[in-house]
Amino acid sequence: MANKQNYYELYRKSTIGEALTDTLEELLINQYISNSLYQKILTQFDKTINEALSNTVKAKTTFKGNLHTYRFCDNVWTFILDNAQFKTEANEIVRVDRVKIVACDANVQDPPPSK
Repeated sequence: MANKQNYYELYRKSTIGEALTDTLEELLINQYISNSLYQKILTQFDKTINEALSNTVKAKTTFKGNLHTYRFCDNVWTFILDNAQFKTEANEIVRVDRVKIVACDANVQDPPPSK
């Protein structure tokens, strides 16, 4: 039996993830797809985006800001920064009033369920 790898579902809350979920829900409601196909597509999305970000994206950035809140639960760190500043390798600077950063261990075999 093949080792079933689980993937974080964090990216379902991204713009592309929400667009996919909205589209799939509409197809499901109109009975164009089954619930099992709906689940398979979302699972494949989780796998593909996690692997793509892990294997393809090599850009680095540094950031600093005022720590508003931090939390560590189920091997997941959550940080909320106020007045954050991100600096890319090309020395581009992006400032935001508030940002939420979620950091997960990429080696966890059984990630926590999405909330």
